[in-house]
Amino acid sequence: MKIFCVGRNYADHAKELGNAVPEEPVIFMKPKTALLQPNTPFYYPQFSNELHYEVELILRIAKNGKYIPENQASKYYDAISVGIDFTARDVQANLKKKGLPWEKAKAWDNSAVAGNWLMLSNEMLANPIHFSLNKNGEQVQLGNTQDMIFSFDHIVSHISQYFSLNIGDMIYTGTPAGVGECVSGDVLEGYLETQKMFELEIK
Repeated sequence: MKIFCVGRNYADHAKELGNAVPEEPVIFMKPKTALLQPNTPFYYPQFSNELHYEVELILRIAKNGKYIPENQASKYYDAISVGIDFTARDVQANLKKKGLPWEKAKAWDNSAVAGNWLMLSNEMLANPIHFSLNKNGEQVQLGNTQDMIFSFDHIVSHISQYFSLNIGDMIYTGTPAGVGECVSGDVLEGYLETQKMFELEIK
C-alpha cells in the first residue's frame, strides 16, 4: 500500500504559505507506517514545536494501473474519505530553507489520518464535494472540489505516469486554505458534507 499526497492543489492555500501556484501536480509520498491505525491514539511528535493540521479528501485506488489516460481515470478509484496530512511546519521550514526533502516534516509515523470510507457514485462525482475540519468544535477549514487546481482524474492520471497504482493505494488530494497549528488536548473532526468521517484527540 502506497500513500500519495498532492501539495498546493488549492490556490488560496498555496498563497497563504507564500508558494507559487503549480503548473502540474506537486507529488510526494508517505510510507505505510505514516497511516494512523484505527483506535490508535495520536501523539504530538517530540521533534516539533509547530504541528499543523491539513484536512484533505482522500481517494482509494480500486484497480491496478499504469499510464492511465485522464478520461479513463475515474475507473481506478471507488471510495472517498476525509483525512489529515499532519505537518511539522517548523521542521519543514528548516528543510526548505536548506533545499532538502520534506520527508521528516511530512512522512513520520502516524502523520496520516484517514476517516471512514464512503463509496463514490456518479452522482457524487457530478457535483462539487464539500469537506471541512473542526478544531474544538469550531470550523477552521472548508474545502470544495470545485476549487481544486487539478481534478481527481488529472491527479490519478498524472501519478500513474510515474508510479504504478495498486489496489488499496491512497491519494491525499490537497488541502484548502486555513491550515493552522494544533496542540495537545485539541480535538479535530473531519466532515464530508455533513457526515462526520473521523474524530481525533491530540495527546
